[in-house]
Amino acid sequence: MSHTKRLVYTAILIAIGVVLPLPFAPEMGKVLLPMHLPVLLCGIICGVPYGLACGAVTPVLSHLMTGKPPMAILPSMICELAVYGLVSALLARFIKTKNTYLNTLVPLICAMLAGRVIYGAMNALVFQAGDYSMQIWMTSMFVTALPGIIIQIVLIPGVVFALQRAKLVKAYG
Repeated sequence: MSHTKRLVYTAILIAIGVVLPLPFAPEMGKVLLPMHLPVLLCGIICGVPYGLACGAVTPVLSHLMTGKPPMAILPSMICELAVYGLVSALLARFIKTKNTYLNTLVPLICAMLAGRVIYGAMNALVFQAGDYSMQIWMTSMFVTALPGIIIQIVLIPGVVFALQRAKLVKAYG
């Protein structure tokens, strides 16, 4: 895929990341994780610098334009989404099987775990030092977000497969 095409896809996915959370109340955003979808997708289909940029830029633009996410969680979310974009891109590049679903699912799940670990570490060590616990992290990152996690695992491989079938992105392998 050309540099220009990757830039266009990245810009579109950033725009989607800004617009997609709009209909949801902040509480539902924490449950459904709408901003995560385009960032993870960007990493998988566009590659490292694009996925990383999408993850870092999307929450900033969204905050500036819509106020979502709120300033209190913006720094942690920038770190989390940047890791999503970076890890999903790196693993999508290096995990090559004959199964398109696995080529998407493995990087996706690994990126979701890495981003959540970074989010928790940044909150515990920097942004909310002393006020953040393992229980808060587990509850917010896995229990509350379970519907969003399921949506990501179901939707993203399907979108990648559809884009590949439409020959909009190159198939893995």
